Amino acid sequence: MKTNLVICALLTTMTLNAQKSFRVSVTNQGDTERKDIPVVLNIQKYKEVRTAEVKLSKELEVPCQLDDLNGDGIADELCFMTDLKAGETKRFAVTLSNSGEQKAYESRVYAEMLIRNDKVKEKNRHNNYIESITARGDCANPYNLQHHHGVCFESELNGIRIYFDKRQTLDLYGKFKKRLELEETQFYTSAAQKEDNYGDDVLWVGNTFGLGAFRGWNGTEPTMIEPVRSRTQRIVSYGPLRTIVEVEDRGWKAEEGKSPIDMTIRYTQYAGHRDTDVDIFFNKNVSNYHFSTGLIDIKGSDEFSDQKGLRACWGTDWPAGDTVNWKRETVGLAICLDQKNIEREIARDSSSADKQGNNLTFIVGTSSNRLSYKVAYCSANEEFGFLSKSEWFEWVKAWKRETSSPIIIKYKSSRQRRKKLSSFHIVLPE
Repeated sequence: MKTNLVICALLTTMTLNAQKSFRVSVTNQGDTERKDIPVVLNIQKYKEVRTAEVKLSKELEVPCQLDDLNGDGIADELCFMTDLKAGETKRFAVTLSNSGEQKAYESRVYAEMLIRNDKVKEKNRHNNYIESITARGDCANPYNLQHHHGVCFESELNGIRIYFDKRQTLDLYGKFKKRLELEETQFYTSAAQKEDNYGDDVLWVGNTFGLGAFRGWNGTEPTMIEPVRSRTQRIVSYGPLRTIVEVEDRGWKAEEGKSPIDMTIRYTQYAGHRDTDVDIFFNKNVSNYHFSTGLIDIKGSDEFSDQKGLRACWGTDWPAGDTVNWKRETVGLAICLDQKNIEREIARDSSSADKQGNNLTFIVGTSSNRLSYKVAYCSANEEFGFLSKSEWFEWVKAWKRETSSPIIIKYKSSRQRRKKLSSFHIVLPE
């Protein structure tokens, strides 16, 4: 998706013997100030990078992280974050090394997978931590294999869990305060924690899209991710600046009469962000397949759409069937897709009667083997957020404008300091 804040600069090919230093300039070409901008550099060409250091103007150290995306033990990307005023450029000095251990910075994100521990009675004290799980397609009840029913992750602003079943729905955790909480609440907030203004589940999702779940399409309605040969959830990166989790479905018979496909959905959550990147990779070109995504149409909600891939709603409903121990919750949801991937946007009155529940639906496709979009949400409980639909819809529109104006990254090695900036390439997902 071209409106992605994450910009990858391809670096020149070089064998890293000990250390390699280069400089990176980052420019905000937009007309508004931006906070916590992710800067992501592709460092695959450097081979065997074990540590990285980033400094602003050679003086102030900037937290960074190295990520191995394909599990081969070699770092593929370097990530750091910055704030930029409108039109501002900042210059960073980067040093990569093939020895040592990466410095630990304070974590601003969190990810967790858990298997229940039968010896633990408190619902938010389980400790059988895992980072990957695979279930065969004929697994009778994958939903209950994990403690909180699937991988969960958060930034200071949000918290999401992804159900480990055919729905693969994103379920939402609403916060009062801007902080990390899931390690302590495990999506099951105790009464004492609630008194201390910890958040909780704020959305009933059922069989709907929830917040932008990816589904199939049979010509008349969304279809679940079934049948599959196997399904997997894994944590790729724990932070400290971004957490990356993946959901993999192998042998998915997405459409009648067509060959099965393998699909990996990667969710990236950046520190300081309430939005989440969704990148979908297929094992082959899927231009002849049809898919769907969208938002749950919360009962009585107000909707906004720019008819160009941006859609949002604001509504209030019970987050659970228990109306005694729960209160009605107000949330704002949003999804932003590249218009070229949208085959049709379905009006709410014609999608609300489908068998999956009430949805605000997009029928989507891609001419290649990947597809990307973004999702975001807020809870009216937030002390730092939005209290009305007008505030939420204004933020949603600003969100799209911002992501449509990517930052500019330029790179030059230390040996080129007195030369013209080396050529660079901005890589944007579809």
